[in-house]
Amino acid sequence: MKRLSFLAGSAAAAAVATLVACGGGGESGGAGTLRLSLTDAPACGFESAFVTVTKVRVHRSDTAPETDGEWHEIVLPAPMRVDLLTLTNGTLQPLGQARLPAGIYRQLRLVLAANTAADPLANAVKPIGGSETALTTPSGQQSGLKMNVNLEVPADKVVDFAIDFDGCKSFVRAGNSGKILLKPVLSVLPILTDAGQRIEGYLDPSLVAPGTVVSAQNGGVPVRSTPPGADGKFRLYPVPVGTYDVVITAAGRVNAVFTGVPVVTTSTTTLGDPTGRIDTPASAASHAVSGKVTANASVVDTGGVVRALQVLTGGPVVEVGTANALADDGTYGMTLPAGAPVRLPYAAGALTFPWAADLPRAGLYRLEATATGFATPKPAEIALTGPVTQDFTFP
Repeated sequence: MKRLSFLAGSAAAAAVATLVACGGGGESGGAGTLRLSLTDAPACGFESAFVTVTKVRVHRSDTAPETDGEWHEIVLPAPMRVDLLTLTNGTLQPLGQARLPAGIYRQLRLVLAANTAADPLANAVKPIGGSETALTTPSGQQSGLKMNVNLEVPADKVVDFAIDFDGCKSFVRAGNSGKILLKPVLSVLPILTDAGQRIEGYLDPSLVAPGTVVSAQNGGVPVRSTPPGADGKFRLYPVPVGTYDVVITAAGRVNAVFTGVPVVTTSTTTLGDPTGRIDTPASAASHAVSGKVTANASVVDTGGVVRALQVLTGGPVVEVGTANALADDGTYGMTLPAGAPVRLPYAAGALTFPWAADLPRAGLYRLEATATGFATPKPAEIALTGPVTQDFTFP
């Protein structure tokens, strides 16, 4: 095994860690520097969400067991307890950098400290209006939260990646037990530049409220999401270079979509400014969507997740809501607007936003459910004219 001494914090992020070779592999093909940061998407329904990171492990094989001798470990000098909810709006927590043999690394594991009698809240969340509650963490936590990745570390280069810890989808309530389970949803995003890979804008003050989310999406899949700051400003960073739909969802408002929003490496893409802020129309009504995600009788916790998609006339498809099924009984719930979604093509420098209502798609949604280890059932189309119950059963 190769152990990389690890320096945490913004000052240490500028230093290259030392590689100590404890086995084969060497640096015959040259060596490069891997720099990592941690970031977060919104954590729905929580005031804080803490995880305590002890190390990061990388391997060239996506199937290598934890005992394989070719792992490289990036070890923190002391466990770092991080509130993920402070890592929104483009904020990154540096996890340091290290020199390692050049090549492509296909497996990454984020290793968390265990909750112990001495430190029972190492990993914990605080629900809105509630008290801090220890997370029930996966049994495999000691070997790390696994991600299959494709991290290329060229010789004599420094490469940056951000580990995106999706708080909204990673914390699952267990229902009547009061437990909250950690079921991590993680991804890794490349950071190519300090000059670009950003979408920034300003929301009207009326939209600065719990539950408001701005996301950059590709094909109905959010790539980066954030709540606005207290001043209404939002920043999506890092966003891979490309063209996106920027989706704004908020309680009591219709879903709003900017189409064709470009992201480049050389500059920041802007949507409005402090004098030209984005507002979205109110929805005359909103309704609850609820139901159960169940499997065969022997499975209680399916790891079920339900997504609400809205298909705009002529495209695109966008995600406008998501809910984790409770671990003990599979129930889920969300609230969606019945009003017609609105859309607007991106225009550089625009300071006014004349939304066009997509009237044929008012109150129409496609619900998709997934569950760990089960085939996905056919999506269900619903018309939201009142409260809707929609169950999903996996074979």
